[in-house]
Amino acid sequence: MRPHSMLVLDQSDRRGPFYYQVFVGLRDAVSAHGHAPTTIYTESLDLNRFGGEAYQEGFRRFLETKYRDRPIGVVVAVGAAALELVLRWRPQLWPDAPIVFALVEENDFKRLRPPDYVTGGIVALKFKDAVSVARAVVPDLKTIVLVGAEWERQVLFRNWKDQAAAGIPGLDIIEIIGRPMPDIIAQVAALPDRSAIIYTGLYSDGKGNYYPPSDALAFVAAKANRPIVIAAETFLEPGGIGGFALVPSLIGADAAQRALRILDGEAPENLPPSVVNAVKPIFNWRQMQRWNVSEASLPQGSEIRFQEPTFLETYRWRAVALAAALLVQTMLIAFLLHERYMRRKAEVEARNRLSQLAHSNRQATAGELSSSIAHELNQPLGSILTNAETAELILGSPTPDLQEVREIISDIKRDDLRASEVIRRMRSLLKRAPFEKKEIDLNQTMREAFDFLKLQASTRNVAIYLQTSPQTLLVEGDPVQLQQVILNLVVNSMDAMARMPYGRTIIGRTEVNGGASAVISICDSGPGIPQDRLNEIFDPFFTTKEQGMGIGLSIARTIVLAHSGQIWAENQSGGGAVFHLSLPLAA
Repeated sequence: MRPHSMLVLDQSDRRGPFYYQVFVGLRDAVSAHGHAPTTIYTESLDLNRFGGEAYQEGFRRFLETKYRDRPIGVVVAVGAAALELVLRWRPQLWPDAPIVFALVEENDFKRLRPPDYVTGGIVALKFKDAVSVARAVVPDLKTIVLVGAEWERQVLFRNWKDQAAAGIPGLDIIEIIGRPMPDIIAQVAALPDRSAIIYTGLYSDGKGNYYPPSDALAFVAAKANRPIVIAAETFLEPGGIGGFALVPSLIGADAAQRALRILDGEAPENLPPSVVNAVKPIFNWRQMQRWNVSEASLPQGSEIRFQEPTFLETYRWRAVALAAALLVQTMLIAFLLHERYMRRKAEVEARNRLSQLAHSNRQATAGELSSSIAHELNQPLGSILTNAETAELILGSPTPDLQEVREIISDIKRDDLRASEVIRRMRSLLKRAPFEKKEIDLNQTMREAFDFLKLQASTRNVAIYLQTSPQTLLVEGDPVQLQQVILNLVVNSMDAMARMPYGRTIIGRTEVNGGASAVISICDSGPGIPQDRLNEIFDPFFTTKEQGMGIGLSIARTIVLAHSGQIWAENQSGGGAVFHLSLPLAA
């Protein structure tokens, strides 16, 4: 049974982004292998900066000392250079341990020809794939520009040297390989149109300055005037537009899965080396926007990273909440508008019905006043007839007195106007008009009502007096309906005093109440209202008259309420009743 422990040796510096992601993929796969906890030891050889026989021998002794008492179940070598050293050190350090390799390019695998106890994932990166991506991101591509470290120091792209040297039909190739960083930056800033950069990794420049490859790419991308095609996922964020990129976490995961199978008892001979599926078309959305590259021109199945969300994607829930709030608000407004429409419709209908009812009430009032009106009409008509007959006799005499005839004709005209006035008042009372408010003077409305009832009062032996306010009382109201209220109250007072032998008096007053409203009072000298019926007299169909219908005061109250006013009745301390109605003064 092999100890569940593995020693991971990577040829570079694990603190770099690429090798760190390799280790992340390896560690995650080991963590997921929960049924058998595995100990992981890691060492970075850092062969990009250090090398030589002395360094390698020193490192071997270091490992021998460090892991003398640590049994190793499997050794994982990351990179071809690391695999070479592991194969050399195995007889002395881990004679029975199987070896798993990762990040070994096809040509290196063939060159090393590892024995059966070695297995691992082979990396296959194609130069033609990088060129195809360059053609996709640059229409009418004319020039390929290769930027990277010396070919001999490249880990995965050394074989591209020969392919680049062989040339690509229809394309020019410029190599900026192994140059000092200032030269690289100067050249990438002045590249010709219709060109694209293919970045293969820059660990050290021509002056021996070492860089993490992703940091070096950031320097190049900041000055480059053309898009940069990359071949590793960790080169994407520093400024690469994308390409068929090696995903390091998949390489680590593949190595871990092979190592775990060996630790679980499987023979390495049963796990033959194979090409690991760790290359995917990945692109940088920000660089695509910079170089105006559309998604449609990318290879099929491409993954786009760093795509900024749209406004709706960023504020989706807020937008949904806002839309819902607007919808609810719109529905509420629509409901309120419909409610308002229905209320106004009901108000108009109520006013029409009130107008109809008021008209009926006026007709009834006109019926009650018909005898006095007929009498009032009969007087001027009789005078007109008598004067006409007299004028005829005078004109028939031998010496007619023309001056007297002129006076008779003047009397006829006066009586005619008097009769016309009576008819006008009657037509005004019986006029049926829709409810319409306008600015009116309450004093004038009271005068017209009392003038209309003057003859009626005279025939009933009722003395009526009117005391109007010296101040003009302007209110918003319907003059016909307010006049009807006054007529109802005065006629009711005359009816209440009908059985009194004498002392029948009605006094009408108008006055201002506190500057905000006008008050009309109709006082009589009748018997008053029974105290227990004061609260009922405005109810519909309540009446104390033998022939009454009980709708006059109810209509009066409805009219006053429609004018935003109030009406009430009370008994006077000296006898008789008084009706008050108040109306708001016009602003």
